[in-house]
Amino acid sequence: MKNKFFILVILFQTVGLALSTPQKYESIFNFGDSLSDTGNLLLSGALVFPVIGQLPYGETFFQHATGRCSDGRLIIDFIAEAFSLPYLEPYLAVKQGQSSPHGVNFAFSGATALDAEFFFQRNMGSILWTNNSLNVQLGWFRKLKSDLCSDNESCDDFFKKSLFLVGEIGGNDYNYAFFLGGSIKQLQSMVPSVVGAIANATSALIEEGAVELMVPGNFPIGCSAVYLTLFESPKKDDYDRHGCLKAFNGFAKYHNNQLKQALDTLRQKYPHVRIFYADYYGAAMRYVHAPLHHGFYGGTLKACCGGGGPYNFNISARCGHPGSEACKDPSVYSNWDGIHLTEAAYRHIALALINGSSSHPPLISSPLSD
Repeated sequence: MKNKFFILVILFQTVGLALSTPQKYESIFNFGDSLSDTGNLLLSGALVFPVIGQLPYGETFFQHATGRCSDGRLIIDFIAEAFSLPYLEPYLAVKQGQSSPHGVNFAFSGATALDAEFFFQRNMGSILWTNNSLNVQLGWFRKLKSDLCSDNESCDDFFKKSLFLVGEIGGNDYNYAFFLGGSIKQLQSMVPSVVGAIANATSALIEEGAVELMVPGNFPIGCSAVYLTLFESPKKDDYDRHGCLKAFNGFAKYHNNQLKQALDTLRQKYPHVRIFYADYYGAAMRYVHAPLHHGFYGGTLKACCGGGGPYNFNISARCGHPGSEACKDPSVYSNWDGIHLTEAAYRHIALALINGSSSHPPLISSPLSD
């Protein structure tokens, strides 16, 4: 196993994430939001975010816009590469009756863990990008399932060689509320509902036959250019020594701790299933703490693409809009457009998940890799 790990690291650092070891997973099914959407929002028309369909989005790797909210590949793309699988096809590109032997991506930019009804009942519905919540994505999966396998036996055989990613999701539930003026104390009361929705979706997938599931936590939002811009504080004590807003990072950790407890409960309920917790927070903080070590010479708090300001995030000139400009080399920035990360940052995080430094247990320790 150690030899496999060293081979993985060397290959990742030189040519990408492809494993030289026998393939573990034969398919991947992904649920989430803009951090992993590979085209569903764009295929839906992208009326709330039309710039996603044009450069500079997609400029780094694909050299054209693909519907990914980044300059290039996402974590889900690197995970697919690691197991020699093709990039996941967006669900809205899958035709009825079409076979999808390598999996499907149900993630939708702007999606929430909670159903849209939750936000409309609290007068927050007008800010939603989409009604395609985690539950809606689960419905898409169930609709597609009959095209993947025909009976319990064939489904069990198919899904035991599949990886299910449930998130990252939940970040937008909090974003919408924070951007409408909600306080951290108010939003803490939302956390049990958001975590409960993620846990329920994970449980539902297990009941459908999933046995290998990865559930990511939230990123350190206090280090995000959009939060640093919108919630700028005159008090130095509100920032940590790296320039991140301490209170918002504390909130992200609060969510993550609740999520880890919920996953522990699921592990006890389903002892035959392997549930990975993906520590996005810890993986991101590694390069926030040591940006130069990770090659982020442009910094980790300032966006590569934006319309100016201390963090290069301007709500009236966001990336892709008039008045904005993309940096010359996104690989030296971790933040892409103030909200989403660059391919370079996603690459670091993906490696941390696969080698186990930010995944509990590590992906490479799965029995399928032995």
